[in-house]
Amino acid sequence: MKKLLTVIGIISILGLLSFAFPTSFTSGDSGVKSELSIQDDTSEISQQINDAGKTTAGKGISKFLRYTGFANATPGHLVMLLVGLVFIFLAIRYDYEPLLLIPIGVGVLIGNIPFMLDTGLKLGIYETGSVMNYLYFGVTAGIYPPLIFLGIGAMTDFSSLISNPKLMLLGAAAQVGIFATFIGALVLGFYPAEAGAIGIIGGADGPTAIFLSSKLANGINILPDGTTVQNLIGPIAIAAYSYMALVPVIQPPIMQALTTKQERLIKMKPPRAVTKLEKILFPIIGLLFTAFISPSSLPLLGMLFFGNLLKESGVTKRLADTARNSLIDIVTILLGLTVGASTQADVFLTEQSILIFILGALSFMVATAGGLIFAKVMNLFLRGDNKINPLIGAAGVSAVPDSARVVQMQGLKEDPTNHLLMHAMAPNVSGVIGSAVAAGILLSFLL
Repeated sequence: MKKLLTVIGIISILGLLSFAFPTSFTSGDSGVKSELSIQDDTSEISQQINDAGKTTAGKGISKFLRYTGFANATPGHLVMLLVGLVFIFLAIRYDYEPLLLIPIGVGVLIGNIPFMLDTGLKLGIYETGSVMNYLYFGVTAGIYPPLIFLGIGAMTDFSSLISNPKLMLLGAAAQVGIFATFIGALVLGFYPAEAGAIGIIGGADGPTAIFLSSKLANGINILPDGTTVQNLIGPIAIAAYSYMALVPVIQPPIMQALTTKQERLIKMKPPRAVTKLEKILFPIIGLLFTAFISPSSLPLLGMLFFGNLLKESGVTKRLADTARNSLIDIVTILLGLTVGASTQADVFLTEQSILIFILGALSFMVATAGGLIFAKVMNLFLRGDNKINPLIGAAGVSAVPDSARVVQMQGLKEDPTNHLLMHAMAPNVSGVIGSAVAAGILLSFLL
């Protein structure tokens, strides 16, 4: 500090001396004239410097203002920012899938902060070289969904399905929503590849919807007629996750409408105990069986059954714990954030997005109804305590475990002693398998 003050003092003294005793290089009148000339030149140069400084400062401020979000905001940005805030509100206030809606909601905010395009700053998720673009590669390349399935497999207990295999039919029946939506999207003018990606929303499985849309509706694929498919990953993912979060709102009215009081009171016999050998064999047999039926579903189902084998084998506890805890949490954060950020106003707020949301809602309703109705049909062939409560058919959609919880709550509402959760888990987990198989089938003939 003393050295610094010394230097400042020396500079100040020299400045005062130079001001008090101006230097002249010549003597006499010519010296005075030269000195005056130098002073005039100095004044002119100082004025030019000041003017240039003002001009530069003005340009800097003007450029700064042009770069701010206020200058680049559009009504679309404001709408999407509101959507992001609504997602966060629903997650915190009503506990609707907070692990998904909060990352997605924040991603929507990040993706819709207005900024000037084509400036080389590399901010947007669609700008090559930006951080968000690198993270988004996990979505566009279909990397995140299989990792999510690995975690799901490591935390899923297939015992209820193994003990009562016929309930797998309910998970298969609920997939009618996928194919009904596929047909509806074709009728509305979407190309087959786009319609296939939209249809998977009916399975109510976010990772599967992202995986299929990243393959079929990624804005890159070229159709036989030379047309480039639309990039529908954002709208499809948001629709799928939104309806997953709204399971407690959407399903109960349909369950009430399609079942009678007597049917809702049916008590099912407890599931039998499942041996450890059965639990170990199930993921191996399931992998081989489903992969032979639909090889295109291998990235999803291969990881699902692999994760389940890590859990059930009993000798890979560390790996299973990592898959169902740290890994799935990290991937969920990245997936939700990047999917949310991909909903930029200019990409998301389109007529196609509105149609996707409408089709998604209808497909989810059709899927729920399909499971309920098929359960009623199955009861026509079952006798005595083998009859099933049709409510569990609503769990055929693959929103695990939310649909099973909704079934449990509806059953308890009718009869406080009627616990349907374990029974509902069978069609619920079979719905996960069914939606992945359906995605593989669509992928095989639409790609």
